[in-house]
Amino acid sequence: MGGKTITRVDLCEAVYQKVGLSRTESAELVEMVLDTICDSIVSGQSVKLSSFGSFLVRSKNERVGRNPKTGEEVPISSRKVMVFKPSNVLKDAVIAGHRKSGK
Repeated sequence: MGGKTITRVDLCEAVYQKVGLSRTESAELVEMVLDTICDSIVSGQSVKLSSFGSFLVRSKNERVGRNPKTGEEVPISSRKVMVFKPSNVLKDAVIAGHRKSGK
């Protein structure tokens, strides 16, 4: 799975091969997990996945930005943004260049 973008289809295929569910059941399972994560984030909840990381919603205050071409000051309205904070386990795995366990 290295060197390319992983898609929903790739996740469904991985579940199919490793868990042994049918392709349809694998696709439904992946969709349910992603929908649950999305619904939680949209409602403002944090999502923490052990040994992977956390998805958080943060509120950014209104501020003044600058147009890089003209230098003109432009107001940037307050908004909510989603951020991902990787776990130390994931950070260490990325630094080492591989996954340590086959969980």
